[in-house]
Amino acid sequence: MTAIIQTIDTADGAFTILVDDRQRVLSSGWTADADAIVDRLAASARPEAIREGETDAAAAALAYYAGDLSAIDAVAVKQTGTALQLAGWAELRAIDAGEPLTYTSFAARLGNPRAVRAAASICARNAPALFVPCHRVLRTDGSLGGFAWGLPVKESLLARESSAR
Repeated sequence: MTAIIQTIDTADGAFTILVDDRQRVLSSGWTADADAIVDRLAASARPEAIREGETDAAAAALAYYAGDLSAIDAVAVKQTGTALQLAGWAELRAIDAGEPLTYTSFAARLGNPRAVRAAASICARNAPALFVPCHRVLRTDGSLGGFAWGLPVKESLLARESSAR
């Protein structure tokens, strides 16, 4: 499979999107470094080849940044992982913009409120950032917690979503 990669400019800096041959987002994040995007994927999920090109997801990301927060909701993604990870990533997509959850609440949605570390791990292993909005999960005390692309980006995304509500 040959994947397509595209980098766009956003209010939070360069945003790079890697899609498969069916335009499903494999990985994305706030960097212009293609290797950093590919490295978010498990070795078995990495494409055989990558070429630069246009991605359908870029238009959705730009629409999100222009104020249409729901534009990212219908973007197809392709993730590989355990059954719990897949369920967790699906649940992340169900979190409404401007309505962040705590890791404990996220774990409860997955059926085990005590599985906070597992919930955090699901967020940490999420490759198609923005389209699977792991940035919408916070520490129990309301602080930001971690984010693969840096806390300033997470804070900016949450502020954008909060002010649009």
